[in-house]
Amino acid sequence: MSWVARLYYRLQRWFKAVRLYLVLAGPGVVVMIADNDAGGITTYAATGAKYQYSLIWFLVILGPVAYYIQEMTVRLGAVTKRGHAEAIFDGFGPFWGWFSLLDLLLVDWLTLVTEFIGMTAALAIFGVPPWLTVAGVCLLMAIMVLNGRYWTWEKLALAFCALNLIYIPAAFLVHPQVSDVLAHGLIPNFPGGFDGQLFFFLMANIGTTIAPWMLFFQQSSVVDKGLKEKDIAWGKFDTLVGAFFTVLVAVFIVIVTGTVLNGQDINDAAQASVKLMETHHTAGVFMAIGLFDAGLLGAICISLASSWAFGEVFGWAHSLNNKIREAPLFYVSYFFALITAGLVVLIPGAPLVLITLFVQVVAVTLLPAALVFLILLLNDKDTMGDRVNTRWDNIVNGAIVATIIALSTLYGVSTLFPRLFN
Repeated sequence: MSWVARLYYRLQRWFKAVRLYLVLAGPGVVVMIADNDAGGITTYAATGAKYQYSLIWFLVILGPVAYYIQEMTVRLGAVTKRGHAEAIFDGFGPFWGWFSLLDLLLVDWLTLVTEFIGMTAALAIFGVPPWLTVAGVCLLMAIMVLNGRYWTWEKLALAFCALNLIYIPAAFLVHPQVSDVLAHGLIPNFPGGFDGQLFFFLMANIGTTIAPWMLFFQQSSVVDKGLKEKDIAWGKFDTLVGAFFTVLVAVFIVIVTGTVLNGQDINDAAQASVKLMETHHTAGVFMAIGLFDAGLLGAICISLASSWAFGEVFGWAHSLNNKIREAPLFYVSYFFALITAGLVVLIPGAPLVLITLFVQVVAVTLLPAALVFLILLLNDKDTMGDRVNTRWDNIVNGAIVATIIALSTLYGVSTLFPRLFN
C-alpha cells in the first residue's frame, strides 16, 4: 500500500498547488487575454485575410516577448507595493513622470474608443443599436467596479477571459488543412517582400500584443490584489499562462480568416464576421461574439489602468476595495474616460476603422519609451534587492526594445521611400 500512500500525498500536494494558484491567479491572465481586445481581433483578422497563415510564426514569437515584459511588472509591483505611474514619478522625477502619464492617458483613451468601436460593430450584426450597446456596457462595467471588492471584479473579468476562447472552436468549424497551417505558418518568412504594408502589419501585431497600458494595468493590479514577494513565482506563472492563451487565440483567429477569407480586404473584425456568416454561419456568429467580448475585456482593463495611474500620481484612494464614497475621484476619472470614449463612437461619420488601425501603430511607436523606464526600474538594486533584473533579463528585454525601435524606423523609412524595399 506504500505506492497508494505516495500517490495520495502527491495528489494532495498537487491539489493544494492548484488551489493556491486559483487564489493568486488573475492579473497575468486578465491582462494578457484582454490584450486580445477589439483592435487586436481586427488586426489578427486582417492579417489572416491578407497573408493567410504566413505570419503565424511572428505571433508565436510575440508570446515569449509579452511574457518577458509583463513579468517585470509582477516583480516591480510585489516588491515596491506601488503602481507603475507612481514608480516612474519616484524613480525619474516629475518631468518623466508626467511624460509617461500623459502618454498613457492619450493611448488609453484612444484605445478605449476602439473597444467601443468593436463592441458596437459586433452587436450591430445582431441588430442592437450602438447607443444601446454603449449604455449597456457602461452599466455592466459600473456594476463590476462598484461592488467594493477587487476579488469580485477579478473573477468576473476571468469569466469574460474564458469566453475569449470562443475563436478556438470557430477555427475547427471552418476545417483548415492542418498541413498547410504548419507548412506555411511556422516557417519564418516575409510574404510579398519588405514593404510599407508588411511593416504596418508587423507593427500593428506588436502593438496589439504588447501595449503601454498593460505595464500600468498589471503592476497596479498586483498591488491592488495584495501580492507579496513570496507570491512572485505564482504571479509569473499566471503571466505565462496568459501569454500562452493570448498567442493561441491570435493564431486561431488568423487560421479562421486565412482559411475562409484569404485574399479578401478586411477592414475590421465585424466585416470578417459578416463575410464568414455567408459560408460558415456558426463560425461567423462566434467571431462576432468574440469581438464583443474582446472589446469588453479591453475596456474593463484599460479604463482601470488610467484610473489607477491617476490615483497613484495625485494620492487619491485608488483601490477597487474602496467604496465610491471612499474614493470618489478614482471612480470619477474611471467613468469620465469610459463615457467620453463611448460617445465618440456615436458621432455620425467618425472614421472608426482608421482610428482602430492607427491606435495599434501609435501604441507600438510609444512603447519603447515605456519599456526603457521599466527596464531601468528593474535594474535599481536599492529598490529591487534580490528581485533585480539578471543579465539574461536585460539582454532579452534590451533586444526586444531594439527590435521594436528598428521596426518603427524601417516603417517610417518605407513610408517616405516606398521603392526602397521593393
